[in-house]
Amino acid sequence: MLSIGSISWHLPLVTSHFAALGGDYTFHDPLWLLALLLVPLVIWIRGRRGAPVLIVPFTAAWHRPSLIPTSRWPAALAMTGLVLLIVALARPQYVEDRREVKQQGYDLMLAIDLSGSMLAEDYERDNERINRLQAIKPVIQAFINRRTSDRIGIVVFAGRAYTLAPLTFDHEWLGRQIARLKIGMIEDGTAIGDGLGVALTRLEQAGREEGNKRKGAFVVLLTDGANNRGLLTPDQATEIAKSRGIPVYTIGVGREGLVLMPAFDDNGNKVGYSRRLSDLDEGALIRIADETGAKFFRAVDSDTIEKTFAAIDQAKKIEFQAKSYLLTTELFHWFAIPGAVLLFLGALLALPPQWPRRGRARTAPRAEDPAAKGLAALPRKPAA
Repeated sequence: MLSIGSISWHLPLVTSHFAALGGDYTFHDPLWLLALLLVPLVIWIRGRRGAPVLIVPFTAAWHRPSLIPTSRWPAALAMTGLVLLIVALARPQYVEDRREVKQQGYDLMLAIDLSGSMLAEDYERDNERINRLQAIKPVIQAFINRRTSDRIGIVVFAGRAYTLAPLTFDHEWLGRQIARLKIGMIEDGTAIGDGLGVALTRLEQAGREEGNKRKGAFVVLLTDGANNRGLLTPDQATEIAKSRGIPVYTIGVGREGLVLMPAFDDNGNKVGYSRRLSDLDEGALIRIADETGAKFFRAVDSDTIEKTFAAIDQAKKIEFQAKSYLLTTELFHWFAIPGAVLLFLGALLALPPQWPRRGRARTAPRAEDPAAKGLAALPRKPAA
């Protein structure tokens, strides 16, 4: 490797680069840089070159001062332009990234229950009662904030099921969608089967299957009730998940027995409470998890989030490979244009000044001209 300053030439690879400001500057055709070695030789030869001299008597009388004084500027400009053009021929480039990006993680779909029973206030935080949706939001945020390498999507369901967010790495955007969640967005009911079915549909993706089994895909189902609406039953949705090899982790929200249900007036103001019997179908959630090879958790446990993540971490990881690319910016014009301009200016300044004389023909020097007198005084050869 031949190193000149911060430039490294890798001639076997026919490319060269040097690092600067977090990027790489590369010459696509670095062999052209060898021509720079000829520039000092040209300067040396030009300095050694002689010029023929013609001595003419009384030439001082002919001299007229030039508007462009004789200097080394033309040669300097021409040589600088030549150097820039040679660099331009080597095609300098700026390469922003040439590394292959890889990420490991899961495909996760969160199916969240937004039925009216999620308003039951059977949890406490800072000595204040909170409803079930407020209790499970930290669980949802944990999936978003702690699973930085996962693609996460969200399905919400009540009487119907809808996709709130498809699979995405944009966890900041997911957080904004979670903040919008509230009870009453969807007609009331609990369509657990439909919610699970829509989540499974969102996990369909070509190239991520082996023998009709989906690789690295999981569903986390959070609900507080029993299925009473929808087209699919939980058992039918479970069979679909089982056939595709997708584990479904289930989280039961809410306490057993009688729970406090707030009552609201027509303006949405809380006016009191009533007691209702919790209808969580824990058996169905356990069955869904067991038949799909996952686990069931209760949100009343203080370590629910940790247990859920521990179970998911035991599953197989897959590798997402982003498309490798080489973003290259050509810089030759930054050298070619100034080089051509400087070379042109050097050639222009090297030309002798030409001043046209209008209406006057060139004549021999007049007799009164001292130079003419000098020429006249010279001895003449007698005619034969």
